[in-house]
Order: sequence, then C-alpha cells, then structure tokens
Amino acid sequence: MRELNGKVAAITGGGSGLGRELALCCAARGMKLVLGDVDEKGMQETLRLVEQAHPGTESASMRLDVSSLEQVQAFADLCKSRFGSAHVVFNNAGVSVGGPAWENTVADWEWVMGVNLYGVAWGVKVFTPMLIAQGEGHIVNTASAAGWLNGPSMAIYNVTKHSVVALSETLALDLRDAGANVGVTCLCPAFFPTAIHESARNRPADKAETVQLSGEKAAMRSEMIKQAVEKGKISAAEIAEMTMKAVEEDRFYVFPHNKIPHLIRMRADAAARQGEVFDSMNPQ
Repeated sequence: MRELNGKVAAITGGGSGLGRELALCCAARGMKLVLGDVDEKGMQETLRLVEQAHPGTESASMRLDVSSLEQVQAFADLCKSRFGSAHVVFNNAGVSVGGPAWENTVADWEWVMGVNLYGVAWGVKVFTPMLIAQGEGHIVNTASAAGWLNGPSMAIYNVTKHSVVALSETLALDLRDAGANVGVTCLCPAFFPTAIHESARNRPADKAETVQLSGEKAAMRSEMIKQAVEKGKISAAEIAEMTMKAVEEDRFYVFPHNKIPHLIRMRADAAARQGEVFDSMNPQ
C-alpha cells in the first residue's frame, strides 16, 4: 500500500516498544490509529507522544487481551465504529518466558501461546475478511529471528515465533490463491531494546505459575538474553520504519538484522548434513 495518508492502522501491543514506534511511524504518514494493549497506561503514553509529534492525529484505543477471540473481534469492531474500517493491521503483541523446555509450566505455555500465537491467529481471522471485502489492506505479523533460529532456554517463545512465520507464509499463499488485494509482511527482528524481557509485569493472575530457574547455566542464559535485548544495536524506531517501508513496497520478509539470513543459511546447511543440532548462539 503505497498511499497511507488517511488510512487506518490497527496496532496490538501499542502500549510500549515496537508497537509504540509503529504508532509514531503511522501517524507520521497521516494515518489514523487504533491501539490495543493490556497496558492501558502505556497506550495513553503512546497517544501522548503521538499527539506531541503529530498534532491532530485521530485515534482510538481499548484494553485488549489478544489471546481472546472475542476481544480481538471487539477491537475490529472499534476500528469499524470509529473510522469505518482498518487498512494496515499490525499483529504485534508479544510476551516471553525462559527456562529449560521440560521445566516450563502449563501456565507458561498457555500464556505465551495465547499472546504470541493465538493473538496473531485471531487478528488474521478477524481482520482478513474485512480487508478482502474492501479490496485493499495489509497485514503485518511480528515474528522474530527466533522464528527461524532456536536458542536455548526459549522453547515456548521459539515455538510461537516459528508458528507465526508458518502462519504468515501460508496466509500470503492463501490470499494469492483467492486473488485478494491484501498484502502480508512477516517481521523477523533479532534482539533490540524493548521491554519484552519484562513482559511478566502484565501476566494474568490465573496464569502466574511459572518456571523457577534452577542451576547456574539457566540463570546465565536468562541474563545473556536480557543483556542482548538491552544492548541491541538497532532501535525499535528503526525497525518500525523498516516495517512501514516494507508495507509501502509490499514486501513479505523483513530481517532488520543483516546477520539473520546468513545464520538461516547455516542452519539449512546443518539440516542438509543431518548431524548435530544447529546452535544459533554458537554457530559453527
């Protein structure tokens, strides 16, 4: 979609991090905003920053748990009632939990799968028919480099992000088969400064039972991931701008970190050798 001025952007996870930067990028292009997040205070801060940078931007927001199909439907209904439609949909909300795969709790699985995978699936299910019916639109699914490369102590997160890549590729093929004028972008960043390693702050009380990291190596892995996120060399603002350009150019894959496609090729070579598992944290 080359012309975004006056269009409507629906952004989940709009209360912080990448979602906030996407909102700012959309507003800079003259788009109207509909934000959804469980963090209502964060969304209001996003809207304050948007108004400061781009006065007069039209907007709406709602508290949104993307793991609920009913709430995602209400989010789409808000887009319709406030602005008549949505044009670019950012299925962006995400959370994370670490720990060895066998130690993660049922609640860990339910929480992360609910947000990272079902949140994207419900966004696709609810918004795609609207975009097809209006004859234009674009869907951006936030996956991750972890949708291609599997590091230790990230089993659930890796599973969800691989699933988002698979869903996004299949969606693009299904839309092509249907002859629909709806684009898809699959965003796959590596580590960058964001608050995802602090996502437990918004964890539901009924899914509070979580893994208790045991052993020196597990604690070390957790700290390594935290440091990698905090010290990422590409900012959320830069990734948001790359994503918007991909929408305007109708590009499917977005790898903000140049090393990731190279590591994916190395993983494919390892698979072809049918030997040891490929370790993206220590590639050979």
